[in-house]
Parts: sequence; C-alpha cells; structure tokens
Amino acid sequence: MSSPPIHNWDDPNTSPTEQLKRWDRAHVWHPFTQHAQWNRCDPLIIVAAEGDFLVDTEGTHYIDGVSSLWCNVHGHRHPVIDRAIADQLHRVAHSTLLGLSSPPAIVLARRLVELVPPGLNRVFYSDDGATAVEVACKMAVAYRRHVGQSDRTAFVALRNAYHGDTIGAVSVGGIDLFHALYRPLLFETHFAPSPSCYRCELGLERRTCGLACAEVLGQILDRQADRIAAVVVEPLVQCAGGILTAPSGYLRRIRELCDRHDVLMIADEVATGFGRTGRLFACEHEGVCPDLMCLGKGLTGGYLPLAATLTTDRIYEAFLGPIDAGRAFYHGHTYTGNALGCRAALASLQVFEQERTLEQLPWKIGAIRESLEAMAEHPHVGEVRQCGMIAGIELVQDRAARRSFPYSWQIGAQVCRRARRYGVILRPLADVIVLFPPLSIRPENLERLLAVTRRSIEEVLADPRPDPGDGYEG
Repeated sequence: MSSPPIHNWDDPNTSPTEQLKRWDRAHVWHPFTQHAQWNRCDPLIIVAAEGDFLVDTEGTHYIDGVSSLWCNVHGHRHPVIDRAIADQLHRVAHSTLLGLSSPPAIVLARRLVELVPPGLNRVFYSDDGATAVEVACKMAVAYRRHVGQSDRTAFVALRNAYHGDTIGAVSVGGIDLFHALYRPLLFETHFAPSPSCYRCELGLERRTCGLACAEVLGQILDRQADRIAAVVVEPLVQCAGGILTAPSGYLRRIRELCDRHDVLMIADEVATGFGRTGRLFACEHEGVCPDLMCLGKGLTGGYLPLAATLTTDRIYEAFLGPIDAGRAFYHGHTYTGNALGCRAALASLQVFEQERTLEQLPWKIGAIRESLEAMAEHPHVGEVRQCGMIAGIELVQDRAARRSFPYSWQIGAQVCRRARRYGVILRPLADVIVLFPPLSIRPENLERLLAVTRRSIEEVLADPRPDPGDGYEG
C-alpha cells in the first residue's frame, strides 16, 4: 500500500509549487526570518535530496553548501543510515526513558563514551543543541548545590557566543542582535572578550597578545570564582558569531584557568563536533577534556533531532542519595533517547569507521584553504577564517579600516542569492559567507562549491549596492 499524499490541492488551476509558496507565506513562521522581506521573495521549497544535493519542487539540484544548517555529515540518503532507521521503525519508533530503557540508547551511550575525551562517562539525552546546553547549565548549578556550594549559580561566557535559543542557552549567549531583547528573563552571566583576532576587543595583535583575552576571563574568575558554577565555551570556533576562530592555545588556557579556580568547564561541541574541525571533536586539538560536553547537530548525521550532554562520574555521583534527598536530576524531555534518533547516530558512527571519513578530510581541508587564500585577495574581503571543514569569508566595505557594509545592504544575503542561481545553497551570517559542506562532499562538488562562492562574491561586489529586496537569505 502506498503512502497517502502529504497534500490535497485546493486550486486545480494553480501548480503545486505555487500553492505551497502561498500556504507558506500564509501560515509558516520561519526561524531567524524577517517576514516583511520573506513575504516578498520567491521561496525555495525542497522536496528531495541525494548525496551532496538538495532538490526543489521543480527538480533543480543544489549543492548543500551549509550541510542543512551544519548538521548533515555523510550526505543525504546515506544507505547505511537509511537502513538503520527503517530497521528500527519495524521494531519501535519511540518509548520513554522515564522508568524504561532501550538498546539504541544504551549502546549509543556506550559508544559515545568510547569516543569522547576520557573521563566523560555519563550521557544524558535531549533533543537539540540548545537543550544539551540547558542540561549542562542545570547540571552545573545543581552539582554546586549538592556539594555545599549553593552560592555558585552564575556563569562565565564569551561575547559573540551562541549556544541556542532556549532561555538557559540564551543566558550564556553573547550576540546582542539575538539575545539583548530577552536579558530581563536571564540568569547571571559574566562575559569575557571573544577570542576573535580580526576585531580584537582589546586592540591587540595575535602574534604579541599572549592570549590576553583568556587572561581577562581569568581576571573574572579571580574576582568571582566563589559565585561561578561554570565557564561555557565553543571550542576553537564561535560559529554563529561569524565563524570566529580562536588563537592556538586559547582552549587549553581556559581549561587551566577553570582548574585553578575549581570552576566547571562546559564545551559546546554542537557545531564543532563530529569531524567538522578535522578531528572527531574540537577539544582533541588541544588535549582538553571538559567537565561537561554538549553534542547535537551531526550526532545523527543530520537525520533526526537528538542531542547529548556528557559529564564525569564526579558530577554524576553528586546527584546520588536517598529518594527523599532531592538529589535526582529533575529534567527530561518527551523524546529523550528516542530510538530512531539513537539508531541513526549509531549508524552515522558506523559510517565514520567504514568510510574512514576523518582520513579523507585533509585534502578537502587543503582545497578549501587554497581557495580561501585566493578569495582573500579581493579588495572587499576583510578576512578569511577556517578551522577544518568550517570556513567564513568576511566581506567589508573598507578593507583597510575593517569597516563593514551597512547591515541594511545585506551584502552577504545578496551573495548567497547569486550562488543559488548557479546551483549552490549558502547562508550568510550577516556579511560573513559561511562554507560548511558535508564531510563526505565529492571532489567535483567541493570544487564547484568553492568556484561558485568566489564567482558570486566577485559579481555582487563588482558594484556593491543596497539590497534591492527581491529575495531573502538573511
């Protein structure tokens, strides 16, 4: 028996594509979207995918240059992951982890513990990256209470940080455009300078600064350690902040400062985990083991919403006690440890092994680096930044002064719209063009992605003008 259609058209004189666009404008509220512009644009509706490509309602193929928001790892419709999900679907799609357990959740937890930095032996599941961070923050505060340090309820985070959009995750977020409106709702967080060297908040140069931005964070801990539960960082790259890459040694220095002050370290590996930086986890580059690690996005290979917060036995054991002691971690989600998601994650890890995914990355990373070096010569490219398979190209109005284009011009959005004409899907962060392809991207498609990106930048910036408002890619 075939599946029923997902739609019943109410106007036989209008094409399915046009009806979908009309219904979209009438009913769908898109994330991070200014609908005053969206409602004037011609939305692209994706109906299928294969490998490196997304396919729209008209059958046009586009290279998925941002891994469907940084989560697709092995390409779309990978047979190993498809089969694993189908097999699990014939068993059970979901059962609660409250009072029950399931083989996929158990086996995945064991597998993750084998792969993450040593010492992270306990796995708590949730639904996405923001919830993984929320779990970590609540664990940190509860841990402090259970060990007799109830005053340690504040956090230290970084300016330009992004950890998700739930209230706890927003509390440790440092992007005013996203977060400032909600400050009255948030818990106490102290912000240290972003480790971004292109626009150093301290006005210093990378080669001589001595990691001064980390030392400012250390000064916060010097003054406030007896009130701080944890420091929250994105290892190596502040992705949503504009692909801001930290200088070498920064992450290790933060670990040292946390150890000195007995402050927990939360590593948000939601975007950087699962091979994006060239290693399975970004923390590996500097030999750092955090006290809590947050995983999401690529955990299931980009198939299903699943996240995990991993922590140490020391933190876990602080929650143990008599049933009436109030030490249980009272937190959970309906779909915690969802069986389909866990099977997808196990299959994704299987693909990493079978296809030696990490071993295939060095030449791809090198190809991106070579292309970025060429793009860096453009007079409107302020800086190119790369960490493994993650890259950002910052476009500026005045290169010498490092002056940005007016935000209303939406130069980055114009470049991404131009790339779409050539069959490539990109999405900017303001005027930073982000390259975040699937790790499995084929050589010819990576070459095309890089060539289209460069061509689109050159064409739009040959005569930069304010956004004409004929599309949306903001």
